[in-house]
Amino acid sequence: MIGQQGWAIEYIGGGVCSAPGYSAEEDDGPPFAYTVGLIGLGHPELLVFGLGPHDSQGLLNTVGERIRNGDVLIPGQMLTFDEWGHLVIPEEVPNPGEIVFTANRFYQRPSQYSVPVLQLTYDDMTGRFPWEPEYSVPSLQPIPGAFRA
Repeated sequence: MIGQQGWAIEYIGGGVCSAPGYSAEEDDGPPFAYTVGLIGLGHPELLVFGLGPHDSQGLLNTVGERIRNGDVLIPGQMLTFDEWGHLVIPEEVPNPGEIVFTANRFYQRPSQYSVPVLQLTYDDMTGRFPWEPEYSVPSLQPIPGAFRA
């Protein structure tokens, strides 16, 4: 997949994680998905929380295509989409080694030297982001650094 497409997507739906030592009983976090392969294109991997498999794949593939076409995401930059009504802001993930296990295995990197990752944080239906008052579903998108798989 990575050789043909340029990246693959790893989706972890609530309670399903294959990390060594992980127990499903420990999980109470949201589903998440991330890319594996964008680092091979010279760009950090991408991570998104709280979306189903279809929406996760759509967002990550759309942004992945932008990167393949030369875009470089900058933390804090506002992204817009014609086909998706949400605004998205990339944010640096300070603890990627605790989340993107498949990407690190693919690149043979230990967690302490993890591939870099940008979290794609999107607004809710009222246009608020997780760091703003009255954000509708705070458990859906953890603040970068507050989540461990």
